[in-house]
This record gives sequence, structure tokens and C-alpha cells, in this order.
Amino acid sequence: MSTPVIDSLLLRCTPAVNETATALAQAALALLRDVFADLRLVRVAQQSQGIAYLYFELSSPQPLSAEYTVQAERRLQGAGIAGLVAGELSRLQLVMHRIGPAQGEATPVHYAVEMDPEAGWQDDLFAWYDQEHLPGLASVAGTAQAFRYLNLDHGPLSLACYDLVDAEVMGCPAWLAVRGTDWSARVRPHFTNTRRTMFDTQALA
Repeated sequence: MSTPVIDSLLLRCTPAVNETATALAQAALALLRDVFADLRLVRVAQQSQGIAYLYFELSSPQPLSAEYTVQAERRLQGAGIAGLVAGELSRLQLVMHRIGPAQGEATPVHYAVEMDPEAGWQDDLFAWYDQEHLPGLASVAGTAQAFRYLNLDHGPLSLACYDLVDAEVMGCPAWLAVRGTDWSARVRPHFTNTRRTMFDTQALA
């Protein structure tokens, strides 16, 4: 099997009481650059007093085996920083990126949907995501951009995420219309291990 070409990394971690997600991200970036020299921090998203998703990008896509993330994860966990002790580092392979109408606006909300396809449903689910669902949500007013990745390490496999100007975007008629199609109704019951998480984004230092 060929080594997958990787665009990004995701670090899931939970900042300690005396840590901010942004400071934790900067500490993680310094440690990760010992393994990935051309890495940059692109997004810090955190639930209130809860888990943070820290997104990093490589300067250019490159083949990357799991050995690199295992090595880097051990380095993070052994650094003596409370919020990184149980951190999970995953390779992300970009499937789709769409720019939305709100590009350039502040996006204090980051919404992530993760799932594993039920056995036998991966092709149908991924076709729906890439042909209808993600492009449709990306086109809704209030969406700045949308991404879909494959999480090759800690899973779930599919990670779709959206940068939004406000949480109310998800309740607007256009968003609900995209979610309410016949194709959506047919495939959505075949999500497994589903995580839907609303995050606040934090300014990068």
C-alpha cells in the first residue's frame, strides 16, 4: 500500500484550567516542528472549558506514514504540558475545500461533523458529501469555508468542518434545505461513531 499524501494534522487535546487553547497550540507547534519543519498553525477551536481541535498545515502535501504522527504524539505527550498529556495527533488528508460567501469575514464558530460510514456505505456517503452536501452548505450565506478530510489515525474517518460567522447560520432556511434533501435522508442513517461538535475559534497569536 502506498504512503498517503498528507496536507494537515489535527491535534485533539483538552487544555488544563491554567492553559489557553491558543497557548497550548503554540507550544504544540514548537514541539511538532522538530518532526515537521514546515508546519504552521491555521486554526484553534475549543468548546467552552472543554476539548480543543488544533489544526496545522504542511507547507505542501507530502507522503507521510503513521510512524511520523506516532513519534510526534509521543513527543507532545512527554513534554510535561498538562493539556498535551492525553493529546491525539492525526494525519488529515484533504478531500474537498470550498470557499463560501462569507470569505474574509470573522468566523467565531467552527462546526465539525465526524463519522465512520456503516459497512458497505462508504462510496454512497462520500459521493453525497462531495457532490451535494458539503458544496451545498459551503454556499450558504454566513459560511466562510468548508473542508472535508479523511482522518487516517484516530478517526472517525470522515471529518467535515465549517467556519461560520454565527451559530445561527445552522438554523437558517438555506442550511436546513441542504440538510433536508432526499439524498440526505437516505444516507444519513448510515453514519456510525458520529460526533457533531460546535467550537468557538480563538485568534492566532
